[in-house]
Amino acid sequence: MSTAHGAGCGKVILLGEHSVVHGRPALAAGLSRGARAEVTASPDARSHARFVFDTAEVVVQAADDSDHPLGRAFAALLGTYSAPPPVHLTVRLELPAGAGLGASAAMGVSASSALDAYLGIPRTPLERATQTLAWERVFHGNPSGVDNTMAAVGGVALFTRGEPLEPVRVRKPLVLVIGHSGESSETKQMVGLVAQQLEREPERIGQLFDAIAALVRNARLALEAGDLRALGQLMDMNHGLLSALMLSTARLEDLCHAARDAGALGAKVTGAGGGGCMVALAADHGAAHTILAALQSLGAESFVTEVGA
Repeated sequence: MSTAHGAGCGKVILLGEHSVVHGRPALAAGLSRGARAEVTASPDARSHARFVFDTAEVVVQAADDSDHPLGRAFAALLGTYSAPPPVHLTVRLELPAGAGLGASAAMGVSASSALDAYLGIPRTPLERATQTLAWERVFHGNPSGVDNTMAAVGGVALFTRGEPLEPVRVRKPLVLVIGHSGESSETKQMVGLVAQQLEREPERIGQLFDAIAALVRNARLALEAGDLRALGQLMDMNHGLLSALMLSTARLEDLCHAARDAGALGAKVTGAGGGGCMVALAADHGAAHTILAALQSLGAESFVTEVGA
């Protein structure tokens, strides 16, 4: 095959950030936008890649000692194949990077699906999720696996590290508003911050993780019952616990308050925290656009999305 294509979706964590790294469940959903990839034959004897972002472009060679993490990630992904031929990979990202929306996982999954199509390799979505952990480790050190799993599988699911994914049946699609704080967030750094807190205060932080896990289980029941108001309240409670872990910022707090004031059923930080994005649950599309206008009035890059369709 001369050219092959692939895609990976972004993700939003509805509840369960950080505690999921330490064995508790998280409720996550795949987004309709993410990353798209194209693979062609390499013009020379080396594999290289081009990554196209909103305002930037990065060109790298696949190498374990590359100066750029994208080069190392590409090499790690190629290392999961048996003697692949030299290829040229192009990935276009449709999400803000470093914003808690699984951008790196979307790129890795899109690259994997394009490579598989190019090489004629059949792979299930869950097999792809496992394969792309090699890519994710370059960026996140100790990833929970939720980002690459949702990037490959999509839908809404309960994710627990080391256990089979549990799809969640949603009565009707959730309407969400995603707002970007404009502050960058490094997942590896934020995961390390929480790990340090756990090491210093294992009992207190462990109890906090257990409280988040209880919220996640109740949120699943609310989702399956179609009780959006209860889901929103649980999201607000989860935000409070994440704030207790020092994962929110003044900017994220402003955006969450603005969303609630505009009629959001719930609003919280999503992803690693310390910047990045927040997510608000809307009752319907009309309410979502009112919330969107409130976030945009604060200068936040925002969009409305449906998940769980």
